[in-house]
Amino acid sequence: MSFAIVGAMIALSVLASPASAQASRTWVSGVGDDVNPCSRTAPCKTFAGAISKTAVNGEINCLDPGGFGAVSITKSITIDCHEIFGSILNASTNGINILFDSFAGTDVRKTVNIRNLNLQGADTGLNGIRIIGAGAGSFVNVEDCLINGNFGSPGTGIADQRTNGTLNVVNTTIRDMGGSGFTIASAAAGLIKATLSNVRVINSASGVAVGAGAAVHLSNSLVSSNSVAGISISGGGINVDATTISFNLVGVKQAGGSVNLSNNDLSFNTTGVSGTVNSHSNNRFDSNGAGGTITPIGSTTNPTGLQ
Repeated sequence: MSFAIVGAMIALSVLASPASAQASRTWVSGVGDDVNPCSRTAPCKTFAGAISKTAVNGEINCLDPGGFGAVSITKSITIDCHEIFGSILNASTNGINILFDSFAGTDVRKTVNIRNLNLQGADTGLNGIRIIGAGAGSFVNVEDCLINGNFGSPGTGIADQRTNGTLNVVNTTIRDMGGSGFTIASAAAGLIKATLSNVRVINSASGVAVGAGAAVHLSNSLVSSNSVAGISISGGGINVDATTISFNLVGVKQAGGSVNLSNNDLSFNTTGVSGTVNSHSNNRFDSNGAGGTITPIGSTTNPTGLQ
């Protein structure tokens, strides 16, 4: 082989490698372009454009305010727009799809972090964040987000329908949903472990809907003005602590599974409780319509105090 041909091959290799490389940190901008390498000086336009150029366990950040489009996630990654207005307009579609069946076998961490985003469904969105697939050992962490305006079907804020895995949601508001603020139920015989802390679920059908294969801990939160129920459980279990459940059609609707309450304020619900819940003595039931059965855990001075 001649030196000229070898030299040409080396030159082509050097030119090609930067384009195919994936960076551990990439950037998006409202004035970016997805043909760019998504560097700080040449950012991409959308999350979908940036994710293909971001390495496993890497991070996408926002340079300036913008709407960065819906995205499907198939690798461990962080998307964080801290101190920058980062939005996804998900009219008539899902805002973020997390697809664990598409994660590579070498992606042992299986962790997705979503931080500081505004997901706007424009009254036709389907799901703000949808999580599906075989999620053994997987983690999804959602922090400091606003999910708004999903009235398409199913009209959910966060739908976790993995076979199993862990969901942590902190300091997040979900409002104006045609369906549930949260839907958490295993797609198979596994277990989804969900911790919801300092969340606000307002003006949905059901605020927090729990199904089979889900173990949910809800604390320090507000569940208000939901047209079906503040908390609706058909399977699995939910523990609710230090949470205000108010102005819902039904405060807690239990059709299956188990509900344990402590340190909560249930007030001004059309019906306080439907079905059966377990209550510690430190809950307050006030100004609700009567119904359901409250089973005291330990001693309580007002085990049926729904009026």
